[in-house]
This record gives sequence, C-alpha cells and structure tokens, in this order.
Amino acid sequence: MEIYKVNSNNTEQLVMRTEVINNNLSPSWEPFRVSLHSLCSCDPDKTIRCVVYDYNSSGKHDYIGEFTTTFREMQEVSSGKEMEFECINPKYQEKKKHYTNSGTVVLTQCKVEKVHTFLDYIMGGLQIYFTVAIDFTASNGDPRSEHSLHFINPKEPNEYLKALSAVGEICQDYDR
Repeated sequence: MEIYKVNSNNTEQLVMRTEVINNNLSPSWEPFRVSLHSLCSCDPDKTIRCVVYDYNSSGKHDYIGEFTTTFREMQEVSSGKEMEFECINPKYQEKKKHYTNSGTVVLTQCKVEKVHTFLDYIMGGLQIYFTVAIDFTASNGDPRSEHSLHFINPKEPNEYLKALSAVGEICQDYDR
C-alpha cells in the first residue's frame, strides 16, 4: 500500500510505502509511524489517498484499488473502534454493474505520539556537557596526505574541524 498526501493544488506526495506481503489475500501490515507533518502538513482535514497493489516479482504490480480519508477521520479509531475503508478500482466500478469494492482496508489503531525536539529538552532543564573525541586511527588515511580526513591544511580547516566547530558553536551555549 502506498500513502499519499494530497496538496491544495491536487498534486500528490508519496508519504510512505508499506512492506510487501507475499501470497496473502488478506494482508496484515506491520504498524508504522509517520510524522503528522509528512502525512497531512499538520492539517487534520487534508485529503490522504491510499493505493493498494498486489505485488508481482516481475515489478509490474496489479492495481487493486484506492480510497481517500483524512487524519481527522482516522483519529476516530483511537476511540476504540476499527475503521473500514472500501478499496475501489474506478475501472471496475465503471464496467461492472454490481461492483461494490475490490476489498477493504481495516485500520485498527491510530494514535498521536508527541516527539520532543531538542528545544523541548533544553526548555525542560536538560544539561549538556560537551565533550569531543577524535579517532586518529590510520583507517582514515595518512594525515600528511591531502586526501585524508585528518590532513591539516595550513590554508583551511579539514572536515573534522569544520564539523566540530559547527556542532560546538551550537552546543557551547547550552554547556553547563
């Protein structure tokens, strides 16, 4: 199954693709996590389109059908009930007189988990003690060679020094 975020101009952006379930007419996908920003740009009413395929090892997967929903609708699952979405193949719907669906997708769980940012931790009182360690093993090349990560160029800092400076400049303000 592929999950797409539908943008306001009706373009779509692939958010995630589930794992392949082989030889199973009733697949059960592993639970997965998607950021709210990726899924719907933090707009619970933004359209989300889910497309289901039958996997073929040749690479030409068979289109089963699709459905649309919103995050607000999916959140209703959090109240303890499952939600069922009819997977519709528009071609079959057009051609077959008594077509109802190509199957259903059942959403059993949907929950929001707060993921704290670096700033959340700092504002919560996190203390940082900045320490640096450098690997001077020969595996990174001879420090006298300009192709080595350890090369000391008199004209500009090497990659290690640039990285340490960038991280150190940010962390120094939070160092206790």
